[in-house]
Amino acid sequence: MTKEAFRAWIEREGMILLDGGTGSCLRNMGMPPGVCTEQWVYEHPEVIAKLQLEYAEAGSQIIYAPTFGANRISLENMGLLEHLEELNRTLVRRTIENVGEKVQVAGDISTTGKALEPYGPMTYDTLLEIYKEQITFLAESGAMLLCAETLLSLDEALVICDAAHAVCKLPLMISFTCEGDGNLYFGGTVFDAAVTLEAMGVDAVGVNCSVGPDQLDAVIRKLRENINIPILAKPNAGMPVITETGEAIYSMGPEDFTRHVLHLRDCGASLIGGCCGTTPEYIRNIKKSLE
Repeated sequence: MTKEAFRAWIEREGMILLDGGTGSCLRNMGMPPGVCTEQWVYEHPEVIAKLQLEYAEAGSQIIYAPTFGANRISLENMGLLEHLEELNRTLVRRTIENVGEKVQVAGDISTTGKALEPYGPMTYDTLLEIYKEQITFLAESGAMLLCAETLLSLDEALVICDAAHAVCKLPLMISFTCEGDGNLYFGGTVFDAAVTLEAMGVDAVGVNCSVGPDQLDAVIRKLRENINIPILAKPNAGMPVITETGEAIYSMGPEDFTRHVLHLRDCGASLIGGCCGTTPEYIRNIKKSLE
């Protein structure tokens, strides 16, 4: 998909439905804690295929390939660096095989967990090569667009933007995890970051994870006041309570979640989905309410 086609699609549709949670769903489908998600879904293709098909049938129009942590640093931390290329290429190809005729498949990118200088050990040049490497694998394997999500700082987003522009011409969505007031965890605000990224040619900017949709209306409204590109909202199913066994129980069911995310649409978001704690049922409920 070209950048022009992406923007025209959103304008034509008015609102695009993303998918919901992946990791939280996979844990409910048998993935044990502490494992590398990318390696586990690679070894259990039938499980991720079932989840992706359920999202497509529920109404998702963009589904993220499960490549969230498949960058060089994250995989090396798990002792899986030698599988870097195989994981990225195979997980994109399988997602396209599973749902590519029904939806747009996004190559998913996220933080390496290592902050850029002067806040951490990572240099711009090293991080640029890390993201260029992963994005090349995603684009060559057929990803129709890119999404960098759950980012903590503008600096990291800028490196991803530079990397994407260097290796492909796919549409790029960037979403941050932030406080309910829009403050980013490594300084600055999502509002200032969005203005900068729009100037850098990013195709959509927004927030994911972080908090529930009931805490994001002011953030989305202020983003709409500051930028002209599409805004993405992919919040958690409310705030979690952690049980004695370590299980996260989220506070918001599908009906309440739908009511709040549709309010985010009214505040200015045009790409809507769910993050931790949401399931295909949540997406189905949003779709039904839209109809």
